[in-house]
Amino acid sequence: MKAFEIQNKFGLESLTQVERLDPTAAPLHVVIKMKAVSLNYRDLLTVEGRYNPRLPLPLVPLSDGVGEVVSVGEGVARVKVGDRVAANFSQKWLGGEPARSKLGASLGGPLDGMLSEFRALHEDGLVHLPSHLTDEEAATLPCAAVTAWNSLINLGGLRAGETVLLQGTGGVSIFALQFAKLSGARVIITSSSDEKLERAKALGADLGINYSTTPDWDKQAKLLTGGTGVDHVIEVGGAGTFANSLRAIKIGGHIALIGNLSGNATEVNLVLILMQNLRIQGVLVGSRDTFEAMNRAIALHQLRPVIDRVFPFDEARHAFEYMASGAHFGKICIKF
Repeated sequence: MKAFEIQNKFGLESLTQVERLDPTAAPLHVVIKMKAVSLNYRDLLTVEGRYNPRLPLPLVPLSDGVGEVVSVGEGVARVKVGDRVAANFSQKWLGGEPARSKLGASLGGPLDGMLSEFRALHEDGLVHLPSHLTDEEAATLPCAAVTAWNSLINLGGLRAGETVLLQGTGGVSIFALQFAKLSGARVIITSSSDEKLERAKALGADLGINYSTTPDWDKQAKLLTGGTGVDHVIEVGGAGTFANSLRAIKIGGHIALIGNLSGNATEVNLVLILMQNLRIQGVLVGSRDTFEAMNRAIALHQLRPVIDRVFPFDEARHAFEYMASGAHFGKICIKF
């Protein structure tokens, strides 16, 4: 089978198409013929060696993908041949609270990911998908969608009428926009592009802030809430935006700390957290149970993920380059 590997060193130039042996279905495992995969920023960091430079190589990247079950091993009961499935990001996090033993088995590092024509996985790590979605749409769900759902619904306790501040228009933020509107929330979204802000408004965003022309976007967000501040922030920027999030949030508000687009380390004014009774929540995707609960909501509301561009399998490296450019709105996919 064909696959892409990060070979003997990190970097996009090391991402190489190779031939691997076709996998077979061991007991309680299934073989999936891949149909489509999607990219997350974590995948770009992994290929570049900035996520975890100690990951063993060679490594097949990408955690998110959808495929058809083509063979099953002895004892398999959750799926059958012909089923369309996706893999949960953390293969051993089936439900309950996260634990080190559950989080170590993540796809796309340290485990091989989904950028190969076939993939063998344990049946417990697989999830059925809403039937109304295309393969490319379904491939966007395992990380970005589950992270957004977990941040707002499970951990954030989002309620109708609350205000959510979203940073940028990447995969997590656009899914958070869609889930927030399903919940009856008000959405403020930021971007450096007026065109992207208009596209976000077409999806239901109530207000947009261009952070290039309004560097103090936290003050603008507070102004747009009558000086109270927002109830929730989906914090994907990291070091460069966290201070703004602390100033934009209301007393007793919730910040879901998800990404590090602008760096990992920053000075934090603890007084702003203490005196405002804030809740800062780190979010690392979610469990299989969370994935399945989200899928029920997506199916009920016939929600459709937003895909910016689909690349053919042979052009996988170009898909990573496109993500690095930051030009995308929503998700980037690769089709087999």
